[in-house]
Amino acid sequence: MMDKNHGGHQTDHKAKEPAGHEHRGHGGHGKEGKDIIKADKVKAVWTLAGGQKAQAKQDTIIHLEVRNDGKPLDNFDISHEKKLHMMIVSKDLSYFNHIHPAFKGNGLFEIKTQFPAGGDYKLIADFIPTGGSAMSKMEWVHVEGDTATAQPVQPEKELTKAVDGKLVTLQFDSLAANKELMLTYTFKQEKTKTPITNLQPYLGAVGHVVILTESTEEYLHVHPMEETASGPDAQFMTTFPKSGLYKIWGQFKHNDQVFTVPFVINVL
Repeated sequence: MMDKNHGGHQTDHKAKEPAGHEHRGHGGHGKEGKDIIKADKVKAVWTLAGGQKAQAKQDTIIHLEVRNDGKPLDNFDISHEKKLHMMIVSKDLSYFNHIHPAFKGNGLFEIKTQFPAGGDYKLIADFIPTGGSAMSKMEWVHVEGDTATAQPVQPEKELTKAVDGKLVTLQFDSLAANKELMLTYTFKQEKTKTPITNLQPYLGAVGHVVILTESTEEYLHVHPMEETASGPDAQFMTTFPKSGLYKIWGQFKHNDQVFTVPFVINVL
């Protein structure tokens, strides 16, 4: 069964919309600045189809009903080509999946997916109710089956990684809590070290960055400063809310293939 629903941390729309903003916590401001839909009134009810238990490596149908003040919420803004983004992350942060449930109407979203192993996973729904601000809702689900060996969350000394034939480097202009800072990704061909300048749009932007604390309780979804950038750099602005370990997943598209680049950092 699902555990108690948790609200995430969202919405601070930075500088220019829609570029260079992030989702991180509080809800609902209309055009005149009045609270129309408040995040604390919006609840996400998660169930598994047929009351089943989730089994590793088997199809699982997840239902998510979004309610506002107890009533189904039926109107959502399109955010980066989708009404709702769902992240699935294992408790040890070793597994990450960014998927998009289908909207069935009357506040209900549905998706079929598979979990790679038994254990606990956090589900995160990321959406914008029409008339409100971006918000996220989180939930734990337990998956039956053989568990994978837990991977320690350790900060990486070298923030350059080879992924699908590309060398990806992550740099910060500074790295401290409660300070607005720039994340810069740089892309090169792994073999030739030549800059990559033909990144393709992924969900309407050069890339997306999802950030979680080691505890999975703090969640950020950051969008690029220049959505039409194509490399060799992609820049994102964010603020880490507190000190500690964070895992960062950058998602990009090249040669018609989406690739994910994970890094673990320690914020002072």
